[in-house]
Amino acid sequence: MPTHDRSPRVVLVTGASSGIGEAAAHRVARRGDHLVLLARGRGALERVARDCDGLGAASTTVVTADISNDDEVGAAVSGVVAQHGWIHTVIGSAGVVAYGRVEDVPAEVFDQVVATNLLGSVNLARHVMPVMRTQGSGSIVVVGSVIGHVAVPDMAAYVVSKWGVRALVRQLRVDNRDRPGVRIEYVAPGGVDTPIYRQAATYGDAAGRPPFPVTSPERIAARALAVADGRRRGGQVGLANEVIRFGFTAVPWAYDRLVGPLFSVAAQDQTVEVRPSPGNVLQSRDELNGLRGGHGNALLAIGANVVELARLRVRGGRPPRPHHKPG
Repeated sequence: MPTHDRSPRVVLVTGASSGIGEAAAHRVARRGDHLVLLARGRGALERVARDCDGLGAASTTVVTADISNDDEVGAAVSGVVAQHGWIHTVIGSAGVVAYGRVEDVPAEVFDQVVATNLLGSVNLARHVMPVMRTQGSGSIVVVGSVIGHVAVPDMAAYVVSKWGVRALVRQLRVDNRDRPGVRIEYVAPGGVDTPIYRQAATYGDAAGRPPFPVTSPERIAARALAVADGRRRGGQVGLANEVIRFGFTAVPWAYDRLVGPLFSVAAQDQTVEVRPSPGNVLQSRDELNGLRGGHGNALLAIGANVVELARLRVRGGRPPRPHHKPG
């Protein structure tokens, strides 16, 4: 078991059953800290907990809760304080995705994406901030997205939720300036090889995949924890994010014209058949959880998309998909 030169800290990770949250949990475990793992699916959480115990966590606690349910989040945070007496770090990485135009995504799916990503972050802050204000110390890092700074096709629910997450973090900083020992931070990844794309609700014409350049969940987790500890600055992860943001703000007329074609080639999988599905938005799907998404080489995927889109153009394109009818 690893040895460490400080007392164990208490770290709460949401979205800990998969992707960035799972990677963060592994990294915290290697540091010898106490871990509280929160997500909806118990089976995947228990798998991650076993891994973390083997990696050297001081203790590992599994909490099944829906981040969009304020009562469940409140009970979870109260449980952490009752068990450990304090919270040093919170990594908020729970998130879900829906693909499709506003009118095509069923209302309950659209609303749940916003409830999970944005209101879930609000719920977390509502219960964690009083604890950290009382302590006079602690760090909360919310995982956002470059999509919280731009607009992209067929991802309205996710875009709205991630723009809101960025606003929330900024507001929390303003409201808590009287507690300089409390760190409120934000990291914004671009494409990350996690299962979130395969788990997404899909009501558009193509499946999603992480856009080029694709990074690993371990890299984002390392950045989030370094930001929590004050060793790195928060914000964008990767130069590509800065280029995308520059285009969106500096030359919006060009961005709006190019983002559709580029997105269909670099951020979607045109080679697979898509059927309308709520994915894991409305309920956890443990069988799809895991550290990585298994998306393969992004450049090869782009090449395959170009070939498929050319083939579809010759054939006259895909047949139109009927819009979802509310009610």
